[in-house]
Amino acid sequence: MGFLYGFCCALFFTFISMPLFKVYQLENYKIENYIKKVLKFNFAFGDKNRLIFTKRLKRCVFCDFLLIFLIFSLIFHYFNILYVYFIMFFAGIILLPVFLILAHFLLFPVEKYINFLYIKKAKKKLEKMPCKKIAITGSFGKTTTKNILFQILSQKFKVCATPKSYNTPMGVCKTILENLSYNDDYFIVEMGARHKGDIAFLCKFVGADYGVLTPVGKCHIETFKSLSNVEKTKFEICENVKNFMIINSKSDSNKKLYEKCEKKKYLICEKDSFGYADNVKVKELRTFFDLHIDGKSLPCSTNLLGKMNVDNIVVASSLAYLLGVDMFDIKRGIEKLTYIPHRMELIKGYANVIDDSYNSNFMGFKEALEVVSSFSGRKILVTPGMVELGDSQYKLNFEIGKIIGETCDFVVVMNKVNKKALTDGLLAGGFQSQKIFYANTRKEQKEILKGMIKPQDVILFENDLPDNYS
Repeated sequence: MGFLYGFCCALFFTFISMPLFKVYQLENYKIENYIKKVLKFNFAFGDKNRLIFTKRLKRCVFCDFLLIFLIFSLIFHYFNILYVYFIMFFAGIILLPVFLILAHFLLFPVEKYINFLYIKKAKKKLEKMPCKKIAITGSFGKTTTKNILFQILSQKFKVCATPKSYNTPMGVCKTILENLSYNDDYFIVEMGARHKGDIAFLCKFVGADYGVLTPVGKCHIETFKSLSNVEKTKFEICENVKNFMIINSKSDSNKKLYEKCEKKKYLICEKDSFGYADNVKVKELRTFFDLHIDGKSLPCSTNLLGKMNVDNIVVASSLAYLLGVDMFDIKRGIEKLTYIPHRMELIKGYANVIDDSYNSNFMGFKEALEVVSSFSGRKILVTPGMVELGDSQYKLNFEIGKIIGETCDFVVVMNKVNKKALTDGLLAGGFQSQKIFYANTRKEQKEILKGMIKPQDVILFENDLPDNYS
């Protein structure tokens, strides 16, 4: 009977551990981040993110179940005292986070080996591919620049790119094994980093021929600790590409890294540089500008909104030009550009919605507010603020709060994580407190907006924190 009781307890405890598994997954299986969340009692009970039963998570759940089963089976086998069962039941609930930690460490060598085999398999396939590889990294605008470059290069070449925000070794491997074909001329790889050496590893693994550095700034400061460490890590792309670098000039860090770069390089977006844009105007929900590359100029227009997107277009267009796409094909590609989901995506309807929910940086936030200010009608902002900014988090959210107050008519602050900083900033900028609303769930947010929205309003959704934030 001990094994039967142990099996029942293991089923029960594993089932009620699902919010813990969700935190673990949302923290990208980083056990130190998971422990921090658990110690703060920050569990993922929200409904924004589903628990995805990947092969890795299934292995972890099974190992967790097995640990609980073995422990409780032994207890039921050797003890036949009722009060011991009660004590162990409540102890089991308290120790649920510990079981997951033990499962993680038991599986650690297994996961390392699986990752090694996965990377080896992907590298073996990649070595047979004749395509040129383009690496893109930076703090802001990586995914948008990648998508724009993909669409412009596709005017002339066959192109494969890492989908969505796939920018880790496993995401790159998945793309190589599932999407990359022998007929592709170019493979565009977005590269993310949270630790020193991440970009160098990806560049060497992929064999990057060309590099693109988007604006570098304060991002993931919780792991990098300082802007200097961010700069050093992002600079790894300049040290590891085989041919030349394209560097977006729209950050102080990038100008510094440009001077430091010893490879052939192009600083883009500076007036009279190799590639830049001027006469930028927004009219009838399109952005118009003059594109200048290598002394050649063409008037262009795009659905994408904001000067930052124009800069991303210039960077992608300059690289495409250097790779052999002529100016008229570049212009055609720019005019066909489609909205990148959740990145300044305009959704027209009863009220205009700008979905910028995948943006979480200060520069992008300011740019989104500038775009919103160009619309007629009332401006409504829905945001939880910005995270992973280390010691600067309160300060930057306070500063953006003051800027919000100059642009928006109503603000809905989501979650509690930046509630004080945003509110303090809004009030310091003279914003009326009765125009600030608070919501902890999407249901509350919808109810607030339902009673507020009028025709021709513009609603900006800026950032959207996962369920492991509150």
